[in-house]
Amino acid sequence: MSIQSIAHVEFHCADADRFAAYLVEAYAFALEPPVTAEPGVRRVWVRQGTIRFLLSSADQPTHPVAEFVARHGDGVAVFALGCADPAAALDQALRNGARPLAPGLVAGFGDVALRFVALPEPLPEPHPQPLPEPQPGAIPEGSAAELLQFLDHAALCVPAGELPDAVKFCEQALGFRRIFDEYIEVGAQAMDSSVVQSPSGLVTFTLIQPDTARSPGQIDTFLDRHEGSGVQHLAFHTGDIAVAVRELTRRGVRFLSTPETYYQALPERIGATNVPVETLRELNVLVDQDHGGQLYQIFTRSAHDRRTFFLELIERQGAGTFGSANIRALYEAVERQHATSPAN
Repeated sequence: MSIQSIAHVEFHCADADRFAAYLVEAYAFALEPPVTAEPGVRRVWVRQGTIRFLLSSADQPTHPVAEFVARHGDGVAVFALGCADPAAALDQALRNGARPLAPGLVAGFGDVALRFVALPEPLPEPHPQPLPEPQPGAIPEGSAAELLQFLDHAALCVPAGELPDAVKFCEQALGFRRIFDEYIEVGAQAMDSSVVQSPSGLVTFTLIQPDTARSPGQIDTFLDRHEGSGVQHLAFHTGDIAVAVRELTRRGVRFLSTPETYYQALPERIGATNVPVETLRELNVLVDQDHGGQLYQIFTRSAHDRRTFFLELIERQGAGTFGSANIRALYEAVERQHATSPAN
Protein backbone atom coordinates (compact mmCIF):
# COMPACT_ATOMS: atom_id res chain seq x y z
CA MET A 1 0.00 0.00 0.00
CA SER A 2 1.46 3.37 -0.95
CA ILE A 3 0.05 5.69 1.78
CA GLN A 4 3.11 7.26 3.39
CA SER A 5 2.17 10.45 5.25
CA ILE A 6 -0.42 13.14 5.91
CA ALA A 7 0.47 15.66 3.22
CA HIS A 8 -1.94 18.23 4.63
CA VAL A 9 -5.14 18.63 6.62
CA GLU A 10 -8.11 20.51 5.18
CA PHE A 11 -10.21 22.59 7.57
CA HIS A 12 -13.62 23.91 6.60
CA CYS A 13 -14.36 27.06 8.54
CA ALA A 14 -16.65 30.06 8.65
CA ASP A 15 -13.81 32.49 7.93
CA ALA A 16 -10.57 31.13 6.48
CA ASP A 17 -8.66 34.40 6.94
CA ARG A 18 -9.68 34.70 10.58
CA PHE A 19 -8.77 31.07 11.32
CA ALA A 20 -5.40 31.54 9.56
CA ALA A 21 -4.69 34.69 11.57
CA TYR A 22 -5.43 32.79 14.78
CA LEU A 23 -3.01 29.97 13.88
CA VAL A 24 -0.32 32.47 12.95
CA GLU A 25 -0.74 34.58 16.08
CA ALA A 26 -1.36 31.86 18.65
CA TYR A 27 0.58 28.87 17.28
CA ALA A 28 3.36 30.51 15.23
CA PHE A 29 2.24 29.09 11.88
CA ALA A 30 3.39 30.87 8.74
CA LEU A 31 1.19 31.88 5.83
CA GLU A 32 2.00 30.28 2.49
CA PRO A 33 1.43 32.02 -0.87
CA PRO A 34 -2.31 32.47 -1.62
CA VAL A 35 -4.08 30.12 -4.02
CA THR A 36 -6.80 30.80 -6.54
CA ALA A 37 -10.16 29.33 -5.59
CA GLU A 38 -13.53 29.22 -7.28
CA PRO A 39 -15.72 32.33 -6.93
CA GLY A 40 -17.24 32.67 -3.47
CA VAL A 41 -14.62 30.42 -1.83
CA ARG A 42 -11.56 31.52 0.13
CA ARG A 43 -8.63 29.12 0.59
CA VAL A 44 -5.58 29.87 2.75
CA TRP A 45 -2.50 27.71 3.36
CA VAL A 46 -0.50 27.78 6.61
CA ARG A 47 2.50 25.70 7.58
CA GLN A 48 4.87 24.92 10.44
CA GLY A 49 7.47 22.16 10.26
CA THR A 50 5.92 19.46 8.08
CA ILE A 51 2.40 20.40 9.27
CA ARG A 52 0.34 21.97 6.47
CA PHE A 53 -3.26 23.15 6.77
CA LEU A 54 -5.56 24.23 3.95
CA LEU A 55 -8.29 26.46 5.39
CA SER A 56 -11.44 26.96 3.31
CA SER A 57 -14.56 29.09 3.75
CA ALA A 58 -17.49 29.72 1.41
CA ASP A 59 -19.97 32.57 0.96
CA GLN A 60 -22.93 30.56 -0.30
CA PRO A 61 -24.76 28.40 2.27
CA THR A 62 -25.31 25.65 -0.32
CA HIS A 63 -21.57 25.22 -0.97
CA PRO A 64 -20.20 21.94 0.55
CA VAL A 65 -17.74 23.89 2.71
CA ALA A 66 -20.52 26.04 4.18
CA GLU A 67 -22.76 23.01 4.64
CA PHE A 68 -20.00 21.24 6.61
CA VAL A 69 -19.56 24.27 8.87
CA ALA A 70 -23.31 24.61 9.42
CA ARG A 71 -23.51 20.97 10.46
CA HIS A 72 -20.33 20.62 12.52
CA GLY A 73 -18.79 24.04 13.07
CA ASP A 74 -15.19 24.73 12.04
CA GLY A 75 -13.29 21.47 11.81
CA VAL A 76 -11.21 18.92 9.97
CA ALA A 77 -13.00 17.95 6.77
CA VAL A 78 -10.28 16.13 4.81
CA PHE A 79 -7.03 14.30 5.48
CA ALA A 80 -4.84 14.47 2.37
CA LEU A 81 -2.83 11.25 2.37
CA GLY A 82 0.55 11.48 0.68
CA CYS A 83 1.06 8.44 -1.54
CA ALA A 84 3.88 7.05 -3.65
CA ASP A 85 1.17 6.18 -6.20
CA PRO A 86 -2.09 8.05 -5.49
CA ALA A 87 -3.99 6.32 -8.30
CA ALA A 88 -3.05 2.86 -7.00
CA ALA A 89 -3.93 3.82 -3.41
CA LEU A 90 -7.31 5.15 -4.54
CA ASP A 91 -7.96 2.03 -6.61
CA GLN A 92 -7.21 -0.27 -3.67
CA ALA A 93 -9.42 1.78 -1.38
CA LEU A 94 -12.33 1.63 -3.85
CA ARG A 95 -11.87 -2.09 -4.42
CA ASN A 96 -12.05 -2.63 -0.66
CA GLY A 97 -15.25 -0.79 0.05
CA ALA A 98 -14.38 2.91 0.12
CA ARG A 99 -17.18 5.17 -1.13
CA PRO A 100 -16.12 7.67 -3.82
CA LEU A 101 -17.04 11.32 -3.34
CA ALA A 102 -15.05 13.14 -6.05
CA PRO A 103 -11.92 12.45 -8.13
CA GLY A 104 -9.24 11.30 -5.70
CA LEU A 105 -11.59 11.68 -2.72
CA VAL A 106 -13.39 9.01 -0.66
CA ALA A 107 -15.60 9.01 2.42
CA GLY A 108 -13.71 8.31 5.62
CA PHE A 109 -15.33 8.84 9.03
CA GLY A 110 -18.73 10.51 8.92
CA ASP A 111 -18.20 13.74 6.99
CA VAL A 112 -14.40 13.52 7.29
CA ALA A 113 -13.10 12.55 3.85
CA LEU A 114 -9.77 11.19 2.62
CA ARG A 115 -7.89 12.57 -0.37
CA PHE A 116 -5.09 10.68 -2.14
CA VAL A 117 -2.30 13.00 -3.27
CA ALA A 118 1.33 12.80 -4.38
CA LEU A 119 3.99 12.77 -1.69
CA PRO A 120 5.22 16.14 -0.48
CA GLU A 121 8.93 16.83 -0.79
CA PRO A 122 10.91 15.94 1.17
CA LEU A 123 9.19 12.98 2.82
CA PRO A 124 9.89 12.99 6.59
CA GLU A 125 11.58 10.00 8.16
CA PRO A 126 9.38 7.74 10.32
CA HIS A 127 9.15 8.41 14.04
CA PRO A 128 9.14 5.55 16.58
CA GLN A 129 6.26 3.15 16.17
CA PRO A 130 3.76 2.61 19.02
CA LEU A 131 4.31 -1.15 19.00
CA PRO A 132 5.42 -3.55 21.73
CA GLU A 133 8.80 -3.65 19.95
CA PRO A 134 9.15 -0.32 18.13
CA GLN A 135 10.72 -0.42 14.70
CA PRO A 136 13.79 1.80 14.30
CA GLY A 137 13.42 5.23 12.72
CA ALA A 138 14.32 8.84 13.23
CA ILE A 139 11.96 11.59 14.30
CA PRO A 140 11.50 14.13 11.51
CA GLU A 141 13.40 17.30 12.28
CA GLY A 142 12.00 20.79 11.90
CA SER A 143 13.74 24.13 12.06
CA ALA A 144 15.05 25.04 15.50
CA ALA A 145 12.75 28.06 15.34
CA GLU A 146 9.68 25.89 14.80
CA LEU A 147 7.81 25.05 17.97
CA LEU A 148 5.68 22.39 16.26
CA GLN A 149 7.39 19.89 13.99
CA PHE A 150 4.94 17.34 12.61
CA LEU A 151 1.49 15.81 13.10
CA ASP A 152 1.94 12.97 15.58
CA HIS A 153 -1.60 11.58 15.44
CA ALA A 154 -5.27 12.46 15.04
CA ALA A 155 -8.08 11.34 17.37
CA LEU A 156 -11.52 10.67 15.88
CA CYS A 157 -14.77 9.90 17.68
CA VAL A 158 -17.34 7.54 16.15
CA PRO A 159 -20.82 6.57 17.41
CA ALA A 160 -21.26 3.50 19.60
CA GLY A 161 -21.09 0.29 17.60
CA GLU A 162 -19.17 1.82 14.67
CA LEU A 163 -15.62 1.30 15.96
CA PRO A 164 -15.15 -2.21 14.47
CA ASP A 165 -16.24 -1.03 11.02
CA ALA A 166 -13.99 2.04 11.24
CA VAL A 167 -11.00 -0.15 12.11
CA LYS A 168 -11.88 -2.61 9.34
CA PHE A 169 -12.11 0.26 6.84
CA CYS A 170 -8.63 1.47 7.80
CA GLU A 171 -7.19 -2.04 7.56
CA GLN A 172 -8.79 -3.09 4.30
CA ALA A 173 -9.27 0.13 2.33
CA LEU A 174 -6.16 1.98 3.51
CA GLY A 175 -3.77 -0.86 4.28
CA PHE A 176 -3.29 0.27 7.90
CA ARG A 177 -2.72 -2.06 10.82
CA ARG A 178 -4.34 -2.03 14.24
CA ILE A 179 -1.57 -1.57 16.77
CA PHE A 180 -3.34 -0.87 20.05
CA ASP A 181 -6.72 -1.44 21.72
CA GLU A 182 -7.88 -0.18 25.10
CA TYR A 183 -11.04 0.02 27.17
CA ILE A 184 -10.89 3.21 29.22
CA GLU A 185 -12.95 3.88 32.35
CA VAL A 186 -13.23 7.37 33.81
CA GLY A 187 -15.59 7.41 36.78
CA ALA A 188 -19.03 6.26 35.65
CA GLN A 189 -18.24 6.68 31.94
CA ALA A 190 -16.20 4.47 29.65
CA MET A 191 -15.02 4.24 26.04
CA ASP A 192 -13.33 1.84 23.64
CA SER A 193 -10.35 2.94 21.59
CA SER A 194 -8.27 1.44 18.79
CA VAL A 195 -5.15 2.91 17.22
CA VAL A 196 -4.49 2.25 13.54
CA GLN A 197 -1.37 3.22 11.66
CA SER A 198 0.10 3.20 8.16
CA PRO A 199 3.06 0.84 7.59
CA SER A 200 5.28 3.94 7.28
CA GLY A 201 4.38 4.93 10.85
CA LEU A 202 3.62 8.49 9.72
CA VAL A 203 -0.19 8.31 9.67
CA THR A 204 -1.80 7.40 12.99
CA PHE A 205 -5.50 7.56 13.82
CA THR A 206 -6.84 6.98 17.34
CA LEU A 207 -10.48 5.86 16.95
CA ILE A 208 -12.80 6.17 19.96
CA GLN A 209 -16.40 5.14 20.64
CA PRO A 210 -18.44 5.60 23.84
CA ASP A 211 -19.71 2.72 25.94
CA THR A 212 -23.42 3.53 26.03
CA ALA A 213 -23.99 0.97 28.79
CA ARG A 214 -22.22 3.43 31.09
CA SER A 215 -23.10 7.02 31.99
CA PRO A 216 -22.83 9.54 29.13
CA GLY A 217 -19.46 11.27 29.01
CA GLN A 218 -17.17 13.41 26.90
CA ILE A 219 -17.35 11.25 23.77
CA ASP A 220 -21.15 11.27 23.88
CA THR A 221 -21.01 15.06 24.27
CA PHE A 222 -18.70 15.37 21.27
CA LEU A 223 -20.92 13.23 19.06
CA ASP A 224 -24.00 15.19 20.09
CA ARG A 225 -22.49 18.66 19.63
CA HIS A 226 -20.55 17.74 16.50
CA GLU A 227 -23.57 15.91 15.06
CA GLY A 228 -21.77 12.67 14.27
CA SER A 229 -18.28 11.28 13.72
CA GLY A 230 -15.39 13.69 13.53
CA VAL A 231 -11.93 14.75 14.60
CA GLN A 232 -11.73 15.48 18.33
CA HIS A 233 -8.09 16.59 18.41
CA LEU A 234 -4.84 16.79 16.48
CA ALA A 235 -1.52 16.13 18.24
CA PHE A 236 1.56 18.17 17.28
CA HIS A 237 5.04 16.87 18.04
CA THR A 238 7.42 19.38 19.59
CA GLY A 239 11.12 19.03 20.31
CA ASP A 240 10.89 20.80 23.69
CA ILE A 241 7.49 20.82 25.33
CA ALA A 242 8.46 23.25 28.11
CA VAL A 243 9.67 25.83 25.61
CA ALA A 244 6.61 25.29 23.41
CA VAL A 245 4.10 25.59 26.25
CA ARG A 246 5.71 28.74 27.59
CA GLU A 247 5.79 30.39 24.17
CA LEU A 248 2.25 29.41 23.20
CA THR A 249 0.98 30.55 26.59
CA ARG A 250 2.67 33.89 25.97
CA ARG A 251 0.83 34.00 22.64
CA GLY A 252 -2.52 33.48 24.36
CA VAL A 253 -3.09 29.71 24.08
CA ARG A 254 -4.88 28.29 27.12
CA PHE A 255 -4.09 24.78 28.30
CA LEU A 256 -6.04 22.37 30.48
CA SER A 257 -5.04 22.27 34.13
CA THR A 258 -3.97 19.16 36.01
CA PRO A 259 -4.77 18.44 39.67
CA GLU A 260 -1.93 18.67 42.20
CA THR A 261 -2.56 15.05 43.20
CA TYR A 262 -1.37 13.97 39.75
CA TYR A 263 2.13 15.35 40.44
CA GLN A 264 2.20 14.05 44.00
CA ALA A 265 1.76 10.54 42.60
CA LEU A 266 4.43 10.84 39.90
CA PRO A 267 7.45 9.60 41.91
CA GLU A 268 5.68 6.34 42.71
CA ARG A 269 4.14 5.91 39.23
CA ILE A 270 7.02 7.07 37.01
CA GLY A 271 10.10 7.46 39.18
CA ALA A 272 12.62 9.99 37.91
CA THR A 273 11.44 12.23 35.06
CA ASN A 274 13.73 13.76 32.46
CA VAL A 275 11.84 17.05 32.77
CA PRO A 276 11.81 18.23 36.42
CA VAL A 277 8.52 17.64 38.22
CA GLU A 278 8.53 21.31 39.26
CA THR A 279 8.48 22.29 35.58
CA LEU A 280 5.74 19.78 34.78
CA ARG A 281 3.63 21.07 37.67
CA GLU A 282 4.19 24.71 36.69
CA LEU A 283 3.13 24.06 33.09
CA ASN A 284 0.46 21.36 33.72
CA VAL A 285 2.35 18.92 31.50
CA LEU A 286 1.55 15.20 31.79
CA VAL A 287 4.18 12.44 31.64
CA ASP A 288 4.05 8.74 30.89
CA GLN A 289 6.62 6.13 29.94
CA ASP A 290 6.97 2.83 28.17
CA HIS A 291 9.87 0.47 27.48
CA GLY A 292 11.30 2.97 24.97
CA GLY A 293 11.41 6.06 27.16
CA GLN A 294 9.23 8.92 28.34
CA LEU A 295 6.44 10.92 26.73
CA TYR A 296 5.28 14.43 27.67
CA GLN A 297 1.92 15.82 26.59
CA ILE A 298 -0.51 18.63 27.25
CA PHE A 299 -3.93 19.50 25.83
CA THR A 300 -5.30 22.91 24.98
CA ARG A 301 -8.58 24.26 26.27
CA SER A 302 -11.03 24.09 23.40
CA ALA A 303 -11.51 27.44 21.65
CA HIS A 304 -14.23 25.92 19.45
CA ASP A 305 -17.75 27.37 19.69
CA ARG A 306 -19.14 23.89 20.40
CA ARG A 307 -16.15 22.73 22.50
CA THR A 308 -15.75 19.83 20.08
CA PHE A 309 -12.13 20.33 18.96
CA PHE A 310 -8.82 20.91 20.72
CA LEU A 311 -5.10 20.40 20.16
CA GLU A 312 -2.36 18.41 21.86
CA LEU A 313 1.36 19.04 22.20
CA ILE A 314 3.52 15.96 22.57
CA GLU A 315 7.25 15.42 23.08
CA ARG A 316 8.59 11.91 22.71
CA GLN A 317 11.83 11.07 24.48
CA GLY A 318 11.99 7.51 23.17
CA ALA A 319 8.38 6.55 23.98
CA GLY A 320 6.26 5.22 21.14
CA THR A 321 2.88 4.89 22.86
CA PHE A 322 0.22 7.53 23.56
CA GLY A 323 0.20 8.21 27.29
CA SER A 324 -2.53 5.74 28.25
CA ALA A 325 -1.95 6.41 31.94
CA ASN A 326 -2.70 10.09 31.25
CA ILE A 327 -6.07 9.54 29.61
CA ARG A 328 -7.94 9.65 32.90
CA ALA A 329 -6.32 12.99 33.80
CA LEU A 330 -7.13 14.35 30.33
CA TYR A 331 -10.78 13.43 30.42
CA GLU A 332 -11.23 14.64 33.97
CA ALA A 333 -9.70 17.98 32.93
CA VAL A 334 -11.97 18.23 29.87
CA GLU A 335 -14.98 17.43 32.04
CA ARG A 336 -14.00 20.34 34.29
CA GLN A 337 -13.85 22.63 31.25
CA HIS A 338 -17.31 21.51 30.12
CA ALA A 339 -18.65 22.21 33.60
CA THR A 340 -17.22 25.74 33.73
CA SER A 341 -17.63 26.87 30.10
CA PRO A 342 -20.68 25.34 28.40
CA ALA A 343 -20.93 25.46 24.62
CA ASN A 344 -22.88 28.25 22.99
